[in-house]
Order: sequence, then C-alpha cells, then structure tokens
Amino acid sequence: MHLSQLRRWILQSPPVEWAILQLRELLIGALRQGPIPQHVAFVMDGNRRFAKSHRIETVEGHNLGFEALARVLEVCYKSGVKVVTVYAFSIENFKRSKYEVDGLMDMAKVKLAQLLQHGDLLDRYGVSIRVLGQRELIKPDLLADIERATKMTSRNGNAILNVCFPYTSHDEITTAIRNTVVDYSKPLPIQQRTFSESHIKHTLRSRHLSVAAERIRERSRSPSSRGASDVEDSTSSSTTLHPDSPEDTMMSGKEVDVSNDASPNLYPDPESITSKVLNDHMYTAGLPPLELLIRTSGVERLSDFMLWQSHENTEIVFLKCLWPEFDLWQFLPVLVEWQWRRKKEEEQDRGVRSIGGSIIRAKSS
Repeated sequence: MHLSQLRRWILQSPPVEWAILQLRELLIGALRQGPIPQHVAFVMDGNRRFAKSHRIETVEGHNLGFEALARVLEVCYKSGVKVVTVYAFSIENFKRSKYEVDGLMDMAKVKLAQLLQHGDLLDRYGVSIRVLGQRELIKPDLLADIERATKMTSRNGNAILNVCFPYTSHDEITTAIRNTVVDYSKPLPIQQRTFSESHIKHTLRSRHLSVAAERIRERSRSPSSRGASDVEDSTSSSTTLHPDSPEDTMMSGKEVDVSNDASPNLYPDPESITSKVLNDHMYTAGLPPLELLIRTSGVERLSDFMLWQSHENTEIVFLKCLWPEFDLWQFLPVLVEWQWRRKKEEEQDRGVRSIGGSIIRAKSS
C-alpha cells in the first residue's frame, strides 16, 4: 500500500510529469515519421468493469472513460490521424429498461457538454464533430445540444470526430439501401437525359421488342393480313439500318440528346448500383477508408459497429485493457505494429513491380 502511494506521488511530481510529457511528444514525433492511419475507430468498452473493479460509482467510471477519450483524441490528431470514429451508443441499448436508457441519455448530454468544454482541443486541431445514427430516436433536448455542437465545430476542416449515437451497422446499411432505392425511383431530369451508347441501345431494343410484339398480336387477330405484315416487317427492318437512323448514330459512339423525346419517364438503371453507390449513401460517405479498429476490455467482437467500413485492409485489434486505462502507452504498440505491416506491404508491392518490370524487359529483349 505504501509502495503504491509512493509510486503515485513520484509520478505526480512536477519533474516527473514534465519528463513524461517530453517523452510523449518525442514518441508522437517519431510516429509522424512513418505512415499514419487516416481513419481510426474505437469501441470504448470497459467503463463499468473498471468502476466495479476499483469500487467507484459507475458514473465515475464513465467520467474516467471520457478523460481517456480526450487523451486518445489528442494523440490521434497530433500524430496525423484525420478521422476518428467512436461507438458511443447502440440502438440495441434501447431494449434496456427505461430507467437505464434515461440514465444513458442524461450521461450522453453531460459527456457532450464536457466535450465542448474541451473546445481548445477541437479548435487547436481543427476538429469538426459529426453525430452518426438515427437522430429521431434522440430526446429533443439532447438533439438540440447535438445540433449546437455540430454547428459550433462545422467550420473546422482539418480533422473529424464521428460520434456514433445511436447507431448500429445493420441500421446504417438498411438506411443506405433505402435511400438508394428512393434515388433510383426518381425519374431522370429532362434536361439531363443525354445518354451514351449503352443507354440508347437499351432504349431502342425495348422499343423494337414492343413494336414486334404488337405486330405479332395484330397478325394473330387478322390472319388475312399476314402477307402485308411480313412486307411491313421487312421494310421496318431495313429502315432501322438507315445511315441517318438513331441506331447508326448510336453505333458511331456519339451521345444523343433525347431530352425532347416524348417517351415515358426514364429512370436510372438498377444494374448500375455498385458498392460505391451504396458507400456514397453511408454515414461515412466521403471519408477515408477505415484502416484501424480498436476495441478494449478483451471482448473480441465488433458488436454491429462499422461492418460495412471494415474492408480487406482494415486492421482490427482487441486489447485486454479497459477503456479508462487506454492511453498512449497502450496505443503506441498498436500504431508501431500497423506502421511495420504497412511498410512490409509496400516493400512487397515494390518487389512485385520490380519483378514484373524485369520480366517485361526480358521478353522485349
């Protein structure tokens, strides 16, 4: 007991604090010499367990968790990270008792106020706050505070802090698909209906099929006119290949403006929906890809967080420390290992390109 108090006293003494601060700055400066992940996400887990293990109130555990977040944000932005995303509140938390949900909402309001109190940190690194999730589920008074926070930091453009509240990846993906369907259900504006070869070919083929089907129905209703219909079909087939026909223009590779066409409304082609289209409808649209995801407390699952954003190059790290304990000393080994892997991948890519160039030169000689 006396040794722990002595250790705490030594670490809190001004000379030791100054030395530790200088060491932190030196380590962060060393990190900046190598590649830095541009988008880092955190699952801040372990506040309750930390409070329970240290025999303090749960609220105090969350307060210590917020202090850890402030420390980590400073390390991230000082080292060059552009986007930090934190998992603050899950939609699944609404399944808990009303008393607990109200308590979490009140705590979120307090945490948001505390975050704004660190305005010097946000302004120093030019950080703008974005709240990602279903805002209609948030209480009106808390939503007003969120709007005020995002407005206060909207002019900051150097870095971004995404606060996922309330959020789940399944809900984000569902919302993105729903919004994509809505966009593709709207007819194209008339003034923008300039189509390329594929669109014109699709339209002409549809029209020809419709005309052919109508003539077949007429032929079946009037057998005596079969001969005349055959003549018309022959004439129609020959006229579609006329040099001045739209299809000839289409085959020449030129774009055709059909804005004055009297055809029904035209809609975007559903086959043009790609992963990029869906990505543009996600909450994180326009942001750098997620490169590093960290979860504390030793739990090894994503808990429905950033599932879409986690791609083949995202490094996922599970740490045993609880979130209030998370600091530069736990974060530094993760960043160093990430840098080492990136440098190794770059070296392998250069080696592959060098071998490929050697093969090409050998074949050419």
